[in-house]
Amino acid sequence: MPMRARQFDLIAFDWDGTLFDSTALIARCIQAAVADVGGTVPSPSQASYVIGMGLMQALAHAAPDVAPDRFPLLGERYRHHYLAQQHDLALFDGVVPLLADLKERQHRLVVATGKSRHGLDLALRAVALQGMFDGSRTADETAAKPNPLMLHELMREFGVEPERTLMIGDTTHDLAMARNAGCASVGVSYGAHDPADFAALGPLQVLHSVRELHHWLSTHA
Repeated sequence: MPMRARQFDLIAFDWDGTLFDSTALIARCIQAAVADVGGTVPSPSQASYVIGMGLMQALAHAAPDVAPDRFPLLGERYRHHYLAQQHDLALFDGVVPLLADLKERQHRLVVATGKSRHGLDLALRAVALQGMFDGSRTADETAAKPNPLMLHELMREFGVEPERTLMIGDTTHDLAMARNAGCASVGVSYGAHDPADFAALGPLQVLHSVRELHHWLSTHA
């Protein structure tokens, strides 16, 4: 049977909470960092909401009563807590075969993440995915979500138009970035944000597991 024509040439994935099962840990590390510097500790939902933003933007949002001159220490304490526990994290079940199937169909695969370049490189090495993605952008080397710049840069790098680009993520920041870039999006409900908030941002679909995501991409991407 001939291979079905692709609808999307470039598929961009968020990392934390979409491919990598790290949402709960990140939220706990944000809470611990805020406590370390004497701020009002955010609730789990407040800490989860900022996932996907650039680190300092996220911490400032999660700890509005912490003075700006304490932000460097806040960031240092977050990194301390995260690095101490990151080796316990893993990809969501089913991510590797999903990515392999998309590569076989000759989609360009990229990561668009709020992580730092150093943090993403460490995570890719930890799960042995260094060669899986064709490109990536991180919040410390371009504008953070929901600014569309990282998607604009990736589309320009691979010569792909917005209508041939799909963004997949677990937060409103991901879906808003896609909308701002003129791209289609798909939301996943198993990450950081309440999927009830996704509808206003117009995703093509909201999926509830990697297995569902894999099936949807196989038939629609």
